[in-house]
Amino acid sequence: MQLKWRLSHIRGYLELGMVEAAATEFSKIDPGVYGESEVLKVSLCLFHEQENWSATRKVAAQLCEREPSVAAWWITFAYATRRAENLEAAEAILRVAVKLHPKEATIQFNLGCYACQRGDLAMAKAYVARAIALDAHFLETAKSDPDLKPLHDTDLFG
Repeated sequence: MQLKWRLSHIRGYLELGMVEAAATEFSKIDPGVYGESEVLKVSLCLFHEQENWSATRKVAAQLCEREPSVAAWWITFAYATRRAENLEAAEAILRVAVKLHPKEATIQFNLGCYACQRGDLAMAKAYVARAIALDAHFLETAKSDPDLKPLHDTDLFG
């Protein structure tokens, strides 16, 4: 089967929530093409759905290196790193990402979450306020995000 068709099948299985079927289909891909961009992107989705944070982290790092202009790779890299390693390592990734993507609200929001978890409430408020200014939907997200619980009783939320 051609690679593009196999990748299409994997995407379809993932969209249907059929993670095991997607993994079975992925296992049929020639390992010699694992480094191709489209294979990396599909594997990133598969590993994320499997909650295989170490593998997700590794693939996201490769995608950040290849396509640093794509903010989603940085966000996924940090998300997986937080789960595979720790918050500090994830925050370090987003500190690089925010320089490349200063107007990406999700990066600002996640930096706010990390600052809040570290106990730096002033910095957390600043990042979350920036995220909300860039994308108003983050106001509702902030009100319920457990990482931001220490901010829930502050004036940030009106």
